[in-house]
Amino acid sequence: MQLLSSRRFRAAAAGVAVLGLFLTGCTSDTTFSYTPPEQVDGALPDDTVAAMTDAVNNAIAASGSSGAVVGVWVPWSGSWVTGVGTQDPGGEGGEISTDMAFRIGDVTRLMTCDVLYALVDEDIVELDDKVPDYVSGVPDLENITLLDLCNGTSGVGSSEEIAQAAWRNTPERVWAPLELAAYGLGAERTVPHTTYRGSDVNYLLLGMALEHATGLTASELIAEYVTEPLGLDATALPRATPAAPSTGPVMNGHYLSEIEGGYDCAAPIDITTLSSSTGYTDSGVVSTIDDLGRYAQAEARQALRTQEEPDRYGAPLPAYEGAPSWLQATGGALVVGSLIGQQGWTPGYVTAAYADPTTGFTVAVSLNNSTTGGNIIGNLAWELAAIASKAPAADGQTAPEFGLPFTAEQYHQAITDAAIPCVAPAAPAEG
Repeated sequence: MQLLSSRRFRAAAAGVAVLGLFLTGCTSDTTFSYTPPEQVDGALPDDTVAAMTDAVNNAIAASGSSGAVVGVWVPWSGSWVTGVGTQDPGGEGGEISTDMAFRIGDVTRLMTCDVLYALVDEDIVELDDKVPDYVSGVPDLENITLLDLCNGTSGVGSSEEIAQAAWRNTPERVWAPLELAAYGLGAERTVPHTTYRGSDVNYLLLGMALEHATGLTASELIAEYVTEPLGLDATALPRATPAAPSTGPVMNGHYLSEIEGGYDCAAPIDITTLSSSTGYTDSGVVSTIDDLGRYAQAEARQALRTQEEPDRYGAPLPAYEGAPSWLQATGGALVVGSLIGQQGWTPGYVTAAYADPTTGFTVAVSLNNSTTGGNIIGNLAWELAAIASKAPAADGQTAPEFGLPFTAEQYHQAITDAAIPCVAPAAPAEG
């Protein structure tokens, strides 16, 4: 009966009206409502846009990408939503546009944890439920909880490093979640409960557990508890059948072949068509830039929660050993100063999305090449955030007390320093 009640609640909550970037909900069922901050309807200042354009072009070059889609929303100043570059090197395939769908990578983790907390709020599961109660074949996780999976504190290893060769070579392959998770489950583990480890296995197992607890598929759960309430019509966890991110416009995804001395940047390999089972509830969701920005802004405010306790972001841990004090992780998110969001990669794409829960300041960006992994997209998102955070208030507006604990310059340099070496392939020997 609890599940039936949940589905009725979410169906009623899905009747929303979307205004520009942001969402306001109004239905006959007033249980779900969300009032975002007001957003100036206009462009960001020209000098701000010029600096951000330079940042994106620098990251495109450094990552071996040919294009990007970007959204920056500064409620007190304006917005910048644009495509930069082209589908393929040399302009082939046309320009990138903002209506194109792409894979959002590890931002999916936030949605998977959204479902967990929704089910907790409705007394369907508890955070301290043990993983083997819901997932068979993992008896050695008897002391690991659903909360550990969401928080990244289970201690399990990652499958990505081992599986990525298979993803590239057989993108049409459909994976069973536990089959994919097995790579990380067999890796060396860290002490659980007290240290964050950004392993994809956490969220693969969590997706399986939530499916078992409800009898719904992960796609249905994300639709019911995330995309429908927020009116994210272009966002979904697709079926496992290999496909492009959307039947509509798509930003093509690529990776580069490694050759002697570097990478063949002039001939990226298209991996737009892929099975979502490659990422499942860790990195399988697809979206568009407007949807992703709207989601990030609502997510930072925990707009989908129906209960205030437990506090999902109340006890963050260092994102890694030696991390700066302002970079922490919990609840499926990275906490970057005042920003809450996530970043990462999936074959073909690197994506990041962050928002400030107090002001609604939001940055979302995706590059169309996954060769460098997820760090470069995080650095770009932070560089864009540092630039945009200094945008002056528009006429009649007042800029809030808002700042970030890093500079645009440091992450611009970090991206430049991490640039992949592009080299021409050796000519075939004569004779």
